[in-house]
Amino acid sequence: MTDQTKDRVFIFDTTLRDGEQSPGATMTHEEKLEIAEMLEDMGVDIIEAGFPIASEGDFAAVNEIAKRSRESVICGLARAQPADIDRCWEAIKAAPRPRIHTFIGTSPLHRAIPDLTMDEMAERIHETVTHARNICDNVQWSPMDATRTEWDYLCRVVEIAIKAGATTINIPDTVGYTAPVESADLIRRLIATVPGADEVIFSTHCHNDLGMATANALAAVEGGARQIECTINGLGERAGNTALEEVVMAMRTRGDIIPFDTGIDTRKIMQISRRVSTVSGFPVQYNKAIVGKNAFAHESGIHQDGMLKNAETFEIMRPEDVGLAATSLVMGKHSGRAALRAKLKDLGVELGDNQLKDTFVRFKELADRKKEVYDEDILALVTATMADEQANHLDIVSLRVACGTGGPAEATLEMEVGGETMTTTEEGDGPVDATFKAVRKLYPNEARLQLYQVHAVTEGTDAQATVSVRLEEDGKIATGQSADTDTVVASARAYVNALNRLYVRRSKTGGDVKEISYKDVS
Repeated sequence: MTDQTKDRVFIFDTTLRDGEQSPGATMTHEEKLEIAEMLEDMGVDIIEAGFPIASEGDFAAVNEIAKRSRESVICGLARAQPADIDRCWEAIKAAPRPRIHTFIGTSPLHRAIPDLTMDEMAERIHETVTHARNICDNVQWSPMDATRTEWDYLCRVVEIAIKAGATTINIPDTVGYTAPVESADLIRRLIATVPGADEVIFSTHCHNDLGMATANALAAVEGGARQIECTINGLGERAGNTALEEVVMAMRTRGDIIPFDTGIDTRKIMQISRRVSTVSGFPVQYNKAIVGKNAFAHESGIHQDGMLKNAETFEIMRPEDVGLAATSLVMGKHSGRAALRAKLKDLGVELGDNQLKDTFVRFKELADRKKEVYDEDILALVTATMADEQANHLDIVSLRVACGTGGPAEATLEMEVGGETMTTTEEGDGPVDATFKAVRKLYPNEARLQLYQVHAVTEGTDAQATVSVRLEEDGKIATGQSADTDTVVASARAYVNALNRLYVRRSKTGGDVKEISYKDVS
């Protein structure tokens, strides 16, 4: 490792690969391209764009991201098999800076899966890393479940990978098993023990099963790792991955004790956090570090008094450092289109003329119904507008519901199905149940409701509700979102948006659903 990179920590974002593996977080082709562009714009060094051999959809997304990339390294994942590596190379070779990331599980539990002896696995590692290096000069190798791999064997296989040409060695804590002191010591000992370790970059990939992913990643950096694998919002399987925003802001805020730099433009963190939450259908918890709704909110009288006198009393970061607007209540029913465009620009949102027109119409409607319109309201409108733009097969024309203590709820729904307008009235156990039954009556389907979540965008009885609906049908998963001051209307639109996505995926060959089973480098 050169002196130039000694104090530089590279950010390896795997939101589009490991993050998307989180059940229900499958993204569309266009959403993947959009997130990749946002990651590159914010300065992410390496973008792991997907697992090309998993499906035609994954291959197409990785390939298009590679073609569109400018500065970021574009990485594809491949198992320790020549066919995987070749397919990965086909997907990423158009990138100005491609990387092949190949892996195999090295712990006793993972060695038992392919039923390989230690020697057989060592030989496969040598062959596959060599194969990858022969076609790409930037190769990353990972011993999956490294933190539960025998020390002597871990040293052995890391040395083999380095000699075979790997330029980055990633040490994954696949099941979130390690702790900070152990994480730092493992990296430190590998660098000191393995021949050639000083010539490569060591990387850390931590999971949050015990709530220590961020701490473990930063400890690994202290031990000598100079690459952190992470995801936006900590998205990922089970309890998730190391959160990009947490490690980046920790290094920025505590440079006195974590003296490392990244190339991340932190002012873009909030924008991409919100977008990833929207496309994945995974809301950010209110008390989530850095990007949670309450991260910069103060209710306690003592805290508010201190904030008014000196913001640093209770804030170790400035909201604007992560792209959060300092004020939120500035828009109302008398605001014009130019003001809305300017506000959206302040919030980091750029819309085309047609999108702005549709959003402005919704903004005016909301302003007439809602006394105060906040930044969060406007962002929710943008999300709802973009979601509804994807709707083409199903579209809600009108919805009326009747409910109360006197009997079952009743929903009268008028909906366009493939261009034909249809109407029905259905009863149910509450207004949402009745509405969903009405949708299924007009558009029969076997989609199973996996998730139904309602979140208030702001405070007050007139607050917009953001509804997320996740559906599963024949192994395909789709998420729909919408927002409205009427929770039932938002629910209906979110449900229809998810059904539209399923319809599109059924209509395409080799869509976004993975076609093979694999274990991740987690």
